[in-house]
Amino acid sequence: MATESSTHRPPVVLGIETSCDETGVALVNAERRVLADLLNSQLDRHAPYGGVVPEIAARAHVEILDLLIERAMREAGLTFRDLAGVAATAGPGLIGGLLVGLITAKAIAAVHRLPLLAINHLEAHALTARFVLGPRPEDRLEFPYLLLLVSGGHCQLLVVEGVGRYRRLGATLDDALGEAYDKAAKMLGLGFPGGPAVERAARVGDAARFSLPRPMLGQPGCNFSFSGLKTALRQTVERLGPRALEPPLLNDLCASFQAAVADVLLDRTRRAAELFRADYLSATTLVVAGGVAANAYLRACLARLAEELDLRLIVPPPALCTDNGIMVAWAGLERLALGLTDDLAAHARARWPLDPAAEPAPGAGVKA
Repeated sequence: MATESSTHRPPVVLGIETSCDETGVALVNAERRVLADLLNSQLDRHAPYGGVVPEIAARAHVEILDLLIERAMREAGLTFRDLAGVAATAGPGLIGGLLVGLITAKAIAAVHRLPLLAINHLEAHALTARFVLGPRPEDRLEFPYLLLLVSGGHCQLLVVEGVGRYRRLGATLDDALGEAYDKAAKMLGLGFPGGPAVERAARVGDAARFSLPRPMLGQPGCNFSFSGLKTALRQTVERLGPRALEPPLLNDLCASFQAAVADVLLDRTRRAAELFRADYLSATTLVVAGGVAANAYLRACLARLAEELDLRLIVPPPALCTDNGIMVAWAGLERLALGLTDDLAAHARARWPLDPAAEPAPGAGVKA
């Protein structure tokens, strides 16, 4: 039976994130207070292979997840009876890792008779901006807003119309942006993960040194393509030979690659903003989310674009751009408040589009 104090306590949701190579567990309440936040990186396990190995990732989640949940509950001073629900990423992502997190959440929900919230990983990223702004009415992010979602597996422009309501304006036709960064880093001998390595090298490089293509620039619509840029970089590296892997050419290549990426993002986002504003005359917010949103150079470029277009730009802090349990717990709270819970038959999905009505595209969470 609930105590008098517990009945007045804001709802708390346990969030579990296991979609790729990081195990995230967090406890968040409806007042946006983080009661516990734990993240276990598997970087050392995957680095020797130059990318994430799905079976290794799943096994690592199995080894650590229960311990992280136990520690989080202890740090927050809570029992499972204090929770309003348990949320876990159910897709898209690596199916082995998704199963680990979702089955664990189902067990907790079943034993303690808690609502289960099977979370779309992309929706968790999409809603994080509503968490970071705080609870005051003047600070809140209201729907709709324009979202640029850029990560290792996804590159999309969407209109966020509400929780569970998304309209895709564009997506990548080949590589996701984070994947393109990883492949560029591999060509240049920078290791894994590639995004931070390329960004660091680019800081002291000359972005005008190499002329690399800007795929889709100026084309109708809001779709992306990065395969041509990746191919041009590979051809340039092959032409330069071993010199390409050493400064200063290495830094110049990274800077030139990153400048090309920025030009593509700005062009595609500008076109999406035009479509967005045509449909929502009073909407003024651009949100950038996903792991690539942690890139300081790209954030600065997008800030200049937002200022030019008179848009309010919201980018979560870097720690909330990459995968984490907080975003899953918050998405769970958002869905719980609307009664959007799931039964124990909820299943993990390797692909799960935010906008099922949109045309299938490789970088949109659904098979082409």
